[in-house]
Amino acid sequence: MSRAEQIATIRDFAPRLRRLVAGLTDEQLTTPYNAPEWTVAQNVHHLADSHMNSYIRFVLILTEDHPTLRPYDQNTAAELPNASDANIEDSLRLLEGLHARWARMMDAITDWDAAGYHPELKRDVSLDYMADYYSGHCEAHLRQIQDVLDKMP
Repeated sequence: MSRAEQIATIRDFAPRLRRLVAGLTDEQLTTPYNAPEWTVAQNVHHLADSHMNSYIRFVLILTEDHPTLRPYDQNTAAELPNASDANIEDSLRLLEGLHARWARMMDAITDWDAAGYHPELKRDVSLDYMADYYSGHCEAHLRQIQDVLDKMP
């Protein structure tokens, strides 16, 4: 995927996600139709959590000299009450604003080799790597949610 395509994926993600989950009932959002994969609601809340972390990692790399990027346990986070309930509107709105700002940030980056240390990966990760990873993360979770939708009766 080209850099322009990566940024477009980040920019267009939230509206695509909103269209994919539009009209789902609370039961459809919270039933594990594709167990052990996450429910639709858990996916949406995870995306908000994960992408907030990624955005902050971009900010840290752009504003600090070789920062350490803090990992978090996404599976434990997905089990928290606020990450598994059917109220996905807050997470969708958060993603809309976050992705708009993230794409504008990415439009202005000139040094894609800038990096920070990721202790979980035990190596440096560059902005270039993260743009590729998170544009792929968007697409992977859209597919994962579609897989859950396809399993619904």
